[in-house]
Amino acid sequence: MKHDFTELRLDRVTRRFAGAGGKAFNALDEMTLTVRRGEFIALLGPSGCGKSTALNCIAGLLDLSGGGIWLDELRIDTLPPERRGFGMVFQNYALFPHMSVERNIGFGLRMRGVAASEIAPRVERALSMVQLAGQAHKLPGQLSGGQQQRVAIARAIVIEPPLILMDEPLSNLDAKLRIETRAEIRRIHRELDRATIYVTHDQDEALSLADRIVVMKDGAVQQIAPPPDVYSQPANLHVARFMGYRNVLALDVVRQEGDRVEVAGPDIALTGVRKQPLSGTRAAVAIRPEEIDITDAGGANTIAGRVDNVEYCGRDALLDVITPSGTLLHVRGPVHIRRGDNVHVRVPVERVLVYPE
Repeated sequence: MKHDFTELRLDRVTRRFAGAGGKAFNALDEMTLTVRRGEFIALLGPSGCGKSTALNCIAGLLDLSGGGIWLDELRIDTLPPERRGFGMVFQNYALFPHMSVERNIGFGLRMRGVAASEIAPRVERALSMVQLAGQAHKLPGQLSGGQQQRVAIARAIVIEPPLILMDEPLSNLDAKLRIETRAEIRRIHRELDRATIYVTHDQDEALSLADRIVVMKDGAVQQIAPPPDVYSQPANLHVARFMGYRNVLALDVVRQEGDRVEVAGPDIALTGVRKQPLSGTRAAVAIRPEEIDITDAGGANTIAGRVDNVEYCGRDALLDVITPSGTLLHVRGPVHIRRGDNVHVRVPVERVLVYPE
């Protein structure tokens, strides 16, 4: 497989499975995506959304039910996995426990018939790249989880693949190791100048690693955009919920003017809010907890309520604020606020998103 490809293209890729009672369903529904050389793509979504199915279709571990996959002008979905030449990093490392680190890393090269005299220096370079020099003769069981994952990454990159596929590679690591290994993955990606497709359910991982994020739901792509756009301008309500907009309020549309709207409900009135095109008289308003401020008094775009629950988070607290009509708001606030306190919260309209209900 050539290594100097320009782009990988998925054209309406579909994967269908048999469900209960023999009824078929699409785990992947006409996914279309172009990945450029050197790009880091994160497939993001909850469990069962189709992201791992997409990765396995690209790798050749699952056959397509429809569509096609191209590496430049070469159609590859008809090729077996070994002829695609991609490197893959699995969630559970998939290392051979009886083999040393260097033999694990060199396994793919031996299977490709690479001469022993060439394998040794390539393994050494891969070990250096993942910062495991000096660990070559150890067994996987003698390494930490983070080190084992680096061995798995070294095994994927030593074959010099045109594309590296990673399926939830950090999910088995503790919080500190996840952050450290995340930085290593990004560094290795930059040094290789190869494309990476990375599956995760973790928003922080996707935001910190990716050049573009592909948000998925029920086998369908919801949004493809750079991390700042997915974070601040989710394409729809599903993406907004998944990206941390925990407050979703169903409100009446009072007035629309240009790209602004006034919305209201019991105890709540917001004016000057940016909106997507609205056709009905109701709208869904999405607000992040950290975007709502505790204020000393009422006024425009403020909401009164009582603190029903407090979760201490260190520098701040997560507050459940209930309005007199019973609407629940999740708010980030100072740690001195206590359960039962009466508060006013201010909603900065520039940070509020409005969608059709």
